[in-house]
Parts: sequence; structure tokens; C-alpha cells
Amino acid sequence: MFAGGAIGNLIAILVLSVSRQEKKSSAFFSLVRGLAVTDLLGTCLASPFTIANYLDQHVLRSRHFCEFDSFLLLFFGLTGLSIICAMAAERYLAICCPYRYQRWGVDRRFAQKLLFLIYISHILFCCLPMMGISRSELQPPGTWCFIDWKTPEPVAAAYSVLYGVVSLLLILGTIVLNLAVCGALLLMRRRTVQQPVARASVRQRWKALSSAAETQMMAVLVMTSVVVLACSAPLVVRIFANRFRCDQKADLAAIRIASLNPILDPWIYILLRRSLFRRLLSRPRRCDSPTNNNSPPSPQSDLLYPEILKENRVFTQLMCNANIITQLPASVRFSPFDSEILCQT
Repeated sequence: MFAGGAIGNLIAILVLSVSRQEKKSSAFFSLVRGLAVTDLLGTCLASPFTIANYLDQHVLRSRHFCEFDSFLLLFFGLTGLSIICAMAAERYLAICCPYRYQRWGVDRRFAQKLLFLIYISHILFCCLPMMGISRSELQPPGTWCFIDWKTPEPVAAAYSVLYGVVSLLLILGTIVLNLAVCGALLLMRRRTVQQPVARASVRQRWKALSSAAETQMMAVLVMTSVVVLACSAPLVVRIFANRFRCDQKADLAAIRIASLNPILDPWIYILLRRSLFRRLLSRPRRCDSPTNNNSPPSPQSDLLYPEILKENRVFTQLMCNANIITQLPASVRFSPFDSEILCQT
């Protein structure tokens, strides 16, 4: 698991580092890179304690080592959820509220500031057990440390419940935002295809342009929701369940499932990147149609023809629906009139 998490996140960081410049400068890929770095740090810092404890069972019996191991599990678990929720919120603003997305200046610097705020706030919040708010203890079978979620002390119990509530809100927020984005994409696609326009070819160009982008984006969103729910929910459930009934086997299973999160996260963004989807979707077309040098230009290139640029209303809708607005240079500006058009569509 240690090798899988480290190698996967290193590959993800490498893939993101060699991506095109417009991806590097976007807020979404800055958050993805931040998630990969967070998962890599969590794997490299927490796994050695587990490995050392298997070699010498007295390692985590030290109070300082146990508190630090508990801090790592608290911090990286909550930080990963926060970054994934921030990614879902960024996609929601970019697709459902493009004018507000641009007005707020959501770009690479905005994402970096958000990551810095997440790190600082979570470090302070997860350091509270070390300051005496709660207490960390060695959990059965003696291979990991976590906060004492069965303590009768009111302050310590309130902290464990607060940690569970924050984690639960982040999980629910991620799911709701992802579902909202998927629903918006499906609704915009259906309305755009069914809406009567001056040129029948415009709908064909939109379908060709949006098929790969929609498929890739929806796949990433759905897979992220599944990973977050499957890996993080059991530990959150155990935080609340341990207030009423103790189950050591369920606690161990929950922390093991949660440890899969940094291993699966990078492979989602490595395997489901847009270039791979374009190749997979274009392969059947290449096999069905023979090679012809005199063939007309593709719908993607036709989209940028001057005649379509004249259709301002349709072109604005196509750009925003296909999420091209997030890839435009900072010098491009949309007026409130364009935003009103988008709201109508």
C-alpha cells in the first residue's frame, strides 16, 4: 500500500507537471496537483510509523509518537476531503455560474491561496488534541493511533463529534456538488441538442465537441464521489457509532478502508484525463471511416470558423456549455448580458 500510494501520486504529479500550459494555470488542475501532493505526503509520513511498529511494537507506545501519528491521520484525512470538496465547488462554479466564476477571479493563484488556507486551518484544528482538548491513544490491535473517541469527558467527546460532523459535511457537500454538475451538464446537453437553431450543423458541432468533455468530466466526478463515499464514510460512521457501541474490528476495517483513499485518488485523474478519453472515443470513428485526405474539417475545427463567431448567442452558449470558458485567457471578458443568456439556457 505504501508503494502503491507513493508511486501513484508521483506519477500523477509528473503527469500534471508535463500537461499543457492552460491546464497548469487552471484552478481545477492546481487543486488536483495539491491533492496529489497531500496524498503523497500523507503516505510518506504516516506509513513509516505503521511499518516501524510492525518491526517494533513499542514504537507507538511512546506518547509523542502516538500523538503525532494520530495528528497525521486526522490532518490528511480531513485535508483530502476538503480539497476534493473544493474541486467539486470549482467545477460547479465553472459550469453552473461561469460569470460569477470569472468575476471572482478563480484561477491558479486563487486555488493556491485556498490550499494554503485549508492547510493552515486544518493544522490548527488537528493540533487541538496535542494541546489537551482531546487525547490520542493506541487503537487495537496496537498498529495505529487515533483520538479517544470513547472518552466520557465532555470536551474530548465534543471534539471527536465535531471532527465527525465536519467530515460528514465535506462528504455530503462533495456528493451534492458533483450531482449538481452532472445534472447541469446533462440538462445543457439535452436543451442544446433539442433547441431549434438557424444552422442544423451547430448542434452537430456541439455534440461532437461536448461528447468527450462531458464523458470525461462526468466520469471524474462520479468516480470521485464513489471513492470519497467508499473510503471516508466508514471512518466517519465509526466516530459516531463509538459513542454508543464499541466494535474494534469495525474500527480497524474503517481505518484500512480510509487508507485506500490516497492510493485510488491519483489513478482517477491519471486514467480519466481528457486526452485518453479523446483517443478512446475517436478510435471507433477511425476504424469505421477510411482515411481521406480530402475529407472536410472536423466539427471541432469548424467551431472556430468566422461564420459561427457571428452567431454570438449560440457561440456563447457553446463555449460555456463545453467548459471552454475556464480555458480562455484572462484577457477575455464576458458581459452580464452573456451571463443572462446562459441562465436562460
